[in-house]
Amino acid sequence: MTLSAQPMNLPVFFLGIEKAHLPQKPLHLAIGMFDGVHLGHQAVIEAAVHSAAQTGGVAAVLTFWPHPSALIRPERRTRMIMSPGTKHEVLARLGVNFIIQQPFGADFSRIGAAEFLPHLQQALPTLAGVYVGENWRFGAGRRGDIGMLLASAASLGISVLSAPRIHFNGEPISSTRIRDCIASGDMVTANKLLGYSYFADGETVPGRRLGRTIGFPTLNLPWEPELQPAYGVYVVRASRPGGEVFHPAVANYGLRPTVEDARSPLLEVHLLGECPFECGDPIFVEWMRFLRPEQRFSGLEELKAQIAKDRARALADFSLP
Repeated sequence: MTLSAQPMNLPVFFLGIEKAHLPQKPLHLAIGMFDGVHLGHQAVIEAAVHSAAQTGGVAAVLTFWPHPSALIRPERRTRMIMSPGTKHEVLARLGVNFIIQQPFGADFSRIGAAEFLPHLQQALPTLAGVYVGENWRFGAGRRGDIGMLLASAASLGISVLSAPRIHFNGEPISSTRIRDCIASGDMVTANKLLGYSYFADGETVPGRRLGRTIGFPTLNLPWEPELQPAYGVYVVRASRPGGEVFHPAVANYGLRPTVEDARSPLLEVHLLGECPFECGDPIFVEWMRFLRPEQRFSGLEELKAQIAKDRARALADFSLP
């Protein structure tokens, strides 16, 4: 999946199934947390989109926020790969017509597995098909499985497609596996599991201009996802959101211990060629490869020497002189 091009038609967003006002057409609904929208998730969603196109229906995604762990075990909540807004950006590129984000609160969590599908059908009366991963669980206590879903759907006249898990290097692709990769800085594997490049986006902000004074100007992006990548230096490429011109770059993500010891991480992007961006511009940064952990240097000269080495390694990655 390529994220550079903007989708032709943005899906309509609803906050909660009770507020979803959909056309009177057969509804093909992909259901899941879909954190990361990885290759396995894409297979589920694309099946719903295909069926909707074949039957003259509409395709929608039902996802949830926050993660159930925030309610069930808040002291050990699962850190999300992406924010709801970022998830919607990625979902939009899969061709869905509607996105329904269901708040996962106490009342919703108490819906039993046997009542789950009737509850959906009552709120979404044109529901014709449900699309999930084969290991999807639902209902209070996660007691519902595919067997229960099939039995419930048959009695309600709803079809079910359960997509098999996709494997990479002999192991199933999962959001948990991708979280481990991101937290350790293994962007090469994370990107293969996602099916697109992990990215950060936002508007650049003024910095201390220290990079400029030592010969390595940077674009500064304050960006702090729930699940933070390993602090360190990465090979990246930058573009304008929705743009198709990519600029090779090297970036540091972390607390800048040599010059600042900040409390909040910052993404500092140094382009390997001319910089077409100005402070305040929105940028889209794709993470390609981890180079080294963030470290504290003895001073600016040592820092400058290391940045030159990092830049040289990034140039080699892009086969640039």
